[in-house]
Amino acid sequence: MKRLTWFVSGAVAGLAGAGYAKRKVRDTAAQLAPANVAKSAVVRVRGKGHDLAEAIREGRQAQKSKESELKARLNGTAASLADELDPDDVVLVDGMPVEPGQVIVLRQVRDNEQVGPRRTSRRVRRGA
Repeated sequence: MKRLTWFVSGAVAGLAGAGYAKRKVRDTAAQLAPANVAKSAVVRVRGKGHDLAEAIREGRQAQKSKESELKARLNGTAASLADELDPDDVVLVDGMPVEPGQVIVLRQVRDNEQVGPRRTSRRVRRGA
């Protein structure tokens, strides 16, 4: 009779522990779902909501910029600045000399509806 009592109490404790663990894992998995993580981040930063919205805007802008760069490379409209320069040319960005490999030049396709001057790159020759 003692053995039967201990066996039944152990089985009940095991089932209860397994049920508790299963429920805990399910709740934690639900909390870590992407939608819930985003909601909790917004709630935590509610006082700084402007910063979060600005960060999201910047991220989307960076995404669009990178996408247009990759599309330009795929379409062949992106050009390397190093291909356009002579060996003695210097590239200036904001008045500071930079290596040609540090600059990405995208050719701009202009619609007839666009108005305004077209921006071009400037080259400065050394020794000339």
